[in-house]
Order: sequence, then C-alpha cells, then structure tokens
Amino acid sequence: MVTQRTTPDIILIITTLTLLAVGLIMVYSASAVWATYKFDDSFFFAKRQLLFASVGVIAMFFIMNVDYWTWRTWAKVLIIICFVLLVAVLIPGIGMERNGSQSWIGVGAFSIQPSEFMKLAMIAFLAKYLSENQKKITSFKKGLMPSLSLVFLAFGMIMLQPDLGTGTVMVGTCVVMIYVSGARISHFVGLGLIGVAGFVALILSAPYRIKRITSFLDPWEDPLGTGFQIIQSLYAIGPGGLFGLGLGQSRQKFFYLPEPQTDFIFAILAEELGFIGGSFVIILFSILLWRGVRIALGAPDLYGSFLGIGIIGMIAIQVIINIGVVTGLMPVTGITLPFLSYGGSSLTLMLMAVGVLLNISRYSRY
Repeated sequence: MVTQRTTPDIILIITTLTLLAVGLIMVYSASAVWATYKFDDSFFFAKRQLLFASVGVIAMFFIMNVDYWTWRTWAKVLIIICFVLLVAVLIPGIGMERNGSQSWIGVGAFSIQPSEFMKLAMIAFLAKYLSENQKKITSFKKGLMPSLSLVFLAFGMIMLQPDLGTGTVMVGTCVVMIYVSGARISHFVGLGLIGVAGFVALILSAPYRIKRITSFLDPWEDPLGTGFQIIQSLYAIGPGGLFGLGLGQSRQKFFYLPEPQTDFIFAILAEELGFIGGSFVIILFSILLWRGVRIALGAPDLYGSFLGIGIIGMIAIQVIINIGVVTGLMPVTGITLPFLSYGGSSLTLMLMAVGVLLNISRYSRY
C-alpha cells in the first residue's frame, strides 16, 4: 500500500468551495420570499444551509486526511448500517413523510435522508468488490450478477419510500463503475432491455409518474397541474437572457415556481444571472468532473480508481439529470443540484464524497 502523501488537489478544493458559495447565495435569493411568507424570516433556509455547509466542509477536510482505503475496511459495516436505516425509515413513527415520500429520519425540522448516504456506502462497497473480483466481472454469473444483486436490493428498498430520483442516481453510478471495471457490453445490452422494461413498469405502477412523462412531452396539456413546474421553470430561464434580471430580482420565486431553493434552483440562477451565470456554474461542474476523472485514473490501486470513478459518476449523473429537468430535456424527478440546492443530507454527502476524492488525490500519480 502506498503511504507517501502529497498535497491534495487545490483546484478541486477551490472549485468545490466556489460552487458552495454560489449555492449559499442562490439559496438565500431563491428562498427569501417563501421563507418570509412561511416563517417570517427571509434567512430561514439560508441559515440552515449555511449550517449544513459548515458541517459538510468540516467533514470534507476531516475525511480528506483519512486514508481512502479505510473505506474499504469499513465498507461492509457502512452498507449494513445504511440498509438498517432504509428499513427504519419505512417504520411508522420513525420515518418522516414529506411531499408524499417517506424518506427521512429525524426530530422536528432536523432530519437525514438515509437513501442519500446509501449512495456513498454503495460506491465504497462496490469499489471493494470490483477491485477484488475484476477478473470475474466478464462472467455474468460469477461477476456481474453478484454485484448487481445488492444494488437492486437497495434500489428496491429506496423505491418503497418511494424515491425514484435517488434510486436512479445510485443505479446509474453503479452501472458506470461496473462498466469501467471491464464488464461485457453484451451483458449490459441484455440487462438494459430488462431495465427499460422494469422502468416502464415502475412508471405505469404509479399514476403520478405517468403524468410526469406526459407533462414532459407536452407540459401545456395540464399547465396548472403536472406541467406547472416545468412551465414555470422555463418562464424563469427565458427572461434571464444573456446577463439575467439581476441577483435577487427573480419574478418566478414569488410563488410561481414551487420551493425554488431545492430542485429548481438552477432556473432561478438562470433567471437572475442569465446565460453567463448558468454557463459559469456548468463550467465549474466541468472542472470538478475533469479533476475527479484525473484523480481516479491516477490512483495507485484499483480500489482508489473505482472509488473515484464512482464519486465523480454520482456527481455527474445528478448534475445532468437536474439541469436536464430544469431545462425541460427530461421528465421531472426529485433530484437536487449538487452543492447548490437546499438540503442537508444531500449537501453533507456531496462534501463528504469530495473529501474522499481529495484524499485519493493525495496519492494519485497525475
């Protein structure tokens, strides 16, 4: 095992903290009206996000100094804990329901979302499995199915909440990791067809998901119902133009776009800061992904490579889906924009994940 550490990736640190700063500003700007109306405190969401960000940054710098192979040692324990929490969240009286999804455990307004932490635990466990069984991954029975079985078990438990967005990100991340490990494309094609059939079944099993698909194809068919969010999101992005209406000058946050500080925060950003502001954020994410891939490719062992690819894959998938939804390119799903959207569990998890990536960078040869 490599023991000589170097300095962490400074570009990755600066990029992450810049995204976090932009997120804090936009959470306040997007939520001030709603927070004043509901809590009589325009800083209500901003203060909580600042608290989550502070905890997350402390966790990031702490984890940055924890050797990444420690996660391989504790991978089984972590994933068992996350499975226990996924069961607990479904128990009446323990799990908390919000917006029709029973996905939280906590007390009062402070809570955690176990499915978010399952994503990182699954990445750590799958990286361990793939690094120890890479030669078997070309075998469907001995390599591919054992790795996917646990993934789909976790996905099934997340869907019981239900939380299709988080489950989709987790499965997509794991598929990227397995593909990079050398799995056969023919196996993915077969499983892809089964996956599409299963995805269609999940959509057909819940009327609200069907409405989301139809509203994605034609939001004006139900402009005051299922098509409302995407229409209001586009109304925000369009007037933003090149330079935007100005920071704090959004019109859609005045009770048009529901809870704009969460999944649709990019729409408010584009409205206030325009094409320039939106492009700046996308460039920051591109830099973060570029550094992450370099770190993963330069890792001194397979575990570090798979762990790094999993983390950067998770971030990339969430960014693509969130911005795709906000711009009307994908059906509406409840997926946050990393580092920008309001949400304690998601923000803390992402900063912890970057901390792991930064530790890998201290050993990477790039």
